[in-house]
Amino acid sequence: MSSRRWLLADQLGPHFLDDAAQPVLLVEARELFRRRPMHRQKAHLLLSALRHRAAELGDRALLVRADTFRQALERVDGPVEVCHPPSRAGLAFARSVPGLTVLPPRGFLVRREDFAAWADADRRGPLRVSDFYRWARREHGVFEGPPGRVPRRPRRAATAGLVAPAPPPIVEDDIDAEVRAELDGWERDGVRFVGRDGPRRYPATHAEADARLRHFVAHRLPDYGRYQEVMSAGDPLLTHSVLSSSFNLGLLDPAEAVRAAEGAWRDGAASLSAVEPFIRGLLGWREFLWQLYWYHEPGYRGGNWLAATEPLPDWFAGLDADAVEARCLADVLAGVRDRAWAHHAQRLLVLGNYALQRGWRPAELADWFRDCFVDGTDWVMNATVIGMSQYADLGRIDTRPYAVDGRYIDELSDYCTGCRYQPETTLGDLACPYTGGFDAFLHRNHDRLVGDARLAAELAERDDPQLRDAVLAQEDKRGSSPP
Repeated sequence: MSSRRWLLADQLGPHFLDDAAQPVLLVEARELFRRRPMHRQKAHLLLSALRHRAAELGDRALLVRADTFRQALERVDGPVEVCHPPSRAGLAFARSVPGLTVLPPRGFLVRREDFAAWADADRRGPLRVSDFYRWARREHGVFEGPPGRVPRRPRRAATAGLVAPAPPPIVEDDIDAEVRAELDGWERDGVRFVGRDGPRRYPATHAEADARLRHFVAHRLPDYGRYQEVMSAGDPLLTHSVLSSSFNLGLLDPAEAVRAAEGAWRDGAASLSAVEPFIRGLLGWREFLWQLYWYHEPGYRGGNWLAATEPLPDWFAGLDADAVEARCLADVLAGVRDRAWAHHAQRLLVLGNYALQRGWRPAELADWFRDCFVDGTDWVMNATVIGMSQYADLGRIDTRPYAVDGRYIDELSDYCTGCRYQPETTLGDLACPYTGGFDAFLHRNHDRLVGDARLAAELAERDDPQLRDAVLAQEDKRGSSPP
């Protein structure tokens, strides 16, 4: 008898099946939605994607709805197998189920044993994504050979000149209507969600995701490198693909996306400076984060080198963007509330930076990102939030704290125009919370950061005791109130 392949909610693309006849198991477990408040749009996408996959597979698929995964598996006859789950808890559960065969991971380009061999090799210093990316490029032959001739594109001085056609629309169907009605019923029964409901914005099928990938490569990728770090209140997408949830649901194979982007470079449709940042995000950062999650010990999540102990304030945890006057934070927090998404610069420079400056608990912030973002997973958020964003791992992910002041945000965005705060001002009623917060962060963590050569100049500039005391008093008074 052929084993039934259990497709988890991050394994919904065609590359997670071996043949066109293999029987499939899909499970909806309510415990996933009851254990902690999840963004309403994320919950909708998960259920919609599972049910759309079941509809695509027809009679091949067995869709089981139960309170727990264990209860669901008890209803299935015959042998069952599952590709490597995406979390330690999921893997431990799978290994505890009698007769459940756990297969190697799929949906990634680098095997775990190959990463371990690379990571265990003799080297100077800690593991770095730049080193890993160079190695992975060589291993997979990316950017080998000459490119095509890239046509000259008009220079754009600001995002106001950026015009990119809208991606293919998401059209809701009967499955989405069913999901929305069911989630409404769960809320009436006491299941809590965060964020606002809305029309489904993200692909729930491979076909939808593939159409958006092709659109991105054709229309947004040529300008991606130029605008990837830019933040704009007028355009939350800019040149971003917004496909992170599609990759994390397994709807898209990252290997195919890398080749599609590389093909645009090879054909002369996009320059290396446009294409490489996108490929680096998949073959570099995404792979690196997945591998580090399994390579580092479970205690990594408890890292808190900067001794940050403040809890997330209610206004932030509850996505109350209307309570915030700082334009950048209000806009990005509203984007999370309304779309369950923000691009990487907004996550690091606005959300994570603010939390770092205020000393919020790293593990609590990582949980918030996981639950509030449509692409949130433990293996991504542990490394990017605890390590990269909050510098709680003693530089094992990044080489310096991801803390910047308001002037840096002003350089990369249009947020400061019209904001009541002034990005260059550190003290007073008009002092930017990020500028004052950055100085206070450096003062509070001076002894921990003084050994960082790249921060030495900034620390030396702030050695006036009177200014230090004034900044600390101001930021302590601001406390956890919305800025």
